[in-house]
Amino acid sequence: MAKKFPVIALVGPRQSGKTTLSKMIFKNYRYVSLEDPDNALFAETDPKGFLKLYNKHVIFDEIQKTPSLFSYIQGVVDALDETGVYILSGSQNFQLLEKITQTLAGRVYMMELLPLSQQELKEVGKKDCFNSMLAGGYPRIYDKEISPSDYYPNYIKTYIERDVRSIVNVQDLSLFRKYVQLLAYRVGQLLNLTSISKELGVDVKTLQKWLSVLETSYIVFTLNPWHQNFSKRLVKTPKLYFYDTGLVSYLLGIEKDSDLTTSKFKGALFENYGILEILKAYKNKGLQYPFYFWRDSNGNEIDLLIEKGLEIKLIEIKASETVKSEFLKSLHYLDSLNQQFAFKHFLYNTMDEVQARSMETIVGWRQAEKILDESL
Repeated sequence: MAKKFPVIALVGPRQSGKTTLSKMIFKNYRYVSLEDPDNALFAETDPKGFLKLYNKHVIFDEIQKTPSLFSYIQGVVDALDETGVYILSGSQNFQLLEKITQTLAGRVYMMELLPLSQQELKEVGKKDCFNSMLAGGYPRIYDKEISPSDYYPNYIKTYIERDVRSIVNVQDLSLFRKYVQLLAYRVGQLLNLTSISKELGVDVKTLQKWLSVLETSYIVFTLNPWHQNFSKRLVKTPKLYFYDTGLVSYLLGIEKDSDLTTSKFKGALFENYGILEILKAYKNKGLQYPFYFWRDSNGNEIDLLIEKGLEIKLIEIKASETVKSEFLKSLHYLDSLNQQFAFKHFLYNTMDEVQARSMETIVGWRQAEKILDESL
């Protein structure tokens, strides 16, 4: 994309590896961190002089620290009329996205870098599915061999104290921390902010604002329900997930495999894990197809739908190595209601292999990228 667009913006969670990846790929680019006070002061007080010094082939890290620079970057890339001029990255994605959409629309390609997938971790990853869920995917955990119980408390503290305070005016940080924890207790469930509002004593509008910040900061995301005229009694509320299962496991107080395998959250956490692995597989290929879930008022549900025109991939996610008939029954439930779409059926589970069957494909926890395989 750097050969097609003048600006690449690399966004994603804090500590997902944006700076490292930028330096690895663009080795001949100069690197400038705008978290450095001297660089930030230069850019803010003399943006023209700053960009004259760094006129092209530059990685600007933590670019949101100098919001006035965006308009001047627009002028430089328009004048140069070249591709691959600047690589931008930042952790406070709420501010970064706002400035990009205001000033660089049409000139920038947005890339999302999520925590590491199983395919990326390969041999350095965990050998057990549940251990992998507890560890999460942040690179430093593997690079420095940090225990998740040491890593995540600091991650939460850093995020809340640095990012949230700079984006929204949170008067009571303890309330915000409790809000994040209450969201963790609702992982994989329909999102009911009214219920949380009553429990916290905070109005729904404020909770919606906080949720928006958590979404743009890549802490949580929601899946919208897929609506077709198969039934008028469809659920219309989104479901809530976290961008890292290690983080949500820590928030739930789950630190050991034995705790996870017996936890009431086991199924929801594995569902979150499966959706993340599939999401990473798509995003790492630059694919942007919409993700949904489907549920009706009778309790019939498909965990994940990926829509590509009239082709829909239906994915059931189960924390089990056994392929039970009821899993396959729910997977094929929509077939009898549909005459319009071409459905492909997948069961993602805790096996360590792929089984291509006549009516569905069983995909193990390490092989999420197989769901992209058009031959299956």
